[in-house]
Amino acid sequence: MDRKLRNRALILLGFAAIIAFALVRLSGRQPVAKIAATRPVRQNIVASVSSNGKVEPISPYTVRAQLDTFVEKVHAAEGQNVKKGQLLLELNVKDAAAQLAEAQSKLVRAQDDLRAAKAGGRSDEAARVSGDLAKAQAERDRLLHNRGALQRLLAQGATTKDEVAANELALAKADADVEKLTAAKAEFTRQVGLDATRAEYAVRQAQSDIAALEEKVRQGRISAPADGTLYSLPVKTGDYVKVGDLLAEMADLHKVQVRAFVDEPEMGALEPGLPVKIKWDALPNRSWQGKTEMVPKQVVPRGSRSVGELLCSVDNKDLELLPNTNVNVTITLKERTNVVTVPRGAVETEGGKSYVFVVRQGVGNAVLDKQQIQVGIADATSFEVVSGLQGKETVALPGDVEFHNGMQVKVVNIDTSNVKEVTDEAL
Repeated sequence: MDRKLRNRALILLGFAAIIAFALVRLSGRQPVAKIAATRPVRQNIVASVSSNGKVEPISPYTVRAQLDTFVEKVHAAEGQNVKKGQLLLELNVKDAAAQLAEAQSKLVRAQDDLRAAKAGGRSDEAARVSGDLAKAQAERDRLLHNRGALQRLLAQGATTKDEVAANELALAKADADVEKLTAAKAEFTRQVGLDATRAEYAVRQAQSDIAALEEKVRQGRISAPADGTLYSLPVKTGDYVKVGDLLAEMADLHKVQVRAFVDEPEMGALEPGLPVKIKWDALPNRSWQGKTEMVPKQVVPRGSRSVGELLCSVDNKDLELLPNTNVNVTITLKERTNVVTVPRGAVETEGGKSYVFVVRQGVGNAVLDKQQIQVGIADATSFEVVSGLQGKETVALPGDVEFHNGMQVKVVNIDTSNVKEVTDEAL
């Protein structure tokens, strides 16, 4: 009986030792990482830059108030397509019209004064001055003639000294009158010259005032300067406007430009002529095509961003894009068709070189092989693989563990949901 118990005990101890040995061996083994993987796929890939932007008219026309007044009447509506010369609105120009009439009257008077000055003065005044002088000169000449006759008569005793003295006194007065009237005529002539200068200035001033007032009266009728869309009409009937206030904005909106705000790190790839796609949240099912025109020449702050302002021309034939609206902009930098790609997350960069971890079948579990590849362009999710991968290879996808060369793994999921896999041909 004791022997049987001893044998059983030995057998149990043997099993225990075997189990303990197995547990020790198992405890020394590294756990195998479970990973997801994918296979290279052939697809079209587009490298692009996405940003926001604002729609602008290419050649806008801006109309501003030229005088302080009230809006008399509005004849158009915002968003309306108008023809060149079409009346948009009328301003109250009654004060300007009254001032214009007064300025025109001043011009007539100034022109009359100028004609008179150039003719030598007013005819009645000129005749009076010339007549008075001629009369005084005639009287002086008569008295001079009498002086000689009286002196001869006095020598013959035919007249008296009193008569000669009276003639001398009258002659002195006549000489004084002639001198006075000659000076008066000279002053009249000088004054006529001054009057001509003043009249010329008055004519020019009146003409300038009339031109300015006529322009103000014309500005009372605001017409479309060209065919286009009236995209801004910020005033209504009865509004008071001051000089410089905006009255209307219009442009031909069949062609517009989008000012795209591109972040500084993405500016290096920009160039003229790149395809552009525009999306507007207000019309989510529509898109507009265009191209880049003027690349940024400087970086400017925009909120918390440093951006370059890229100008893009956009076809807006249906007139659906409106000025000053905010849009989303996608600029196509490069495009490849039917090329081999792998997910961006599967590619690691080290020392300027790109790598992927290829899953190789080992003894028991799979093993990761760090393999260098050459990448081309990239989009938001994938890299183009130019060389370095063979067809049907399995590429590890990143997860919770850090990969290293020779690492044992177990692939639990292979993602083949993208597009047609790469054929067996070598890349």
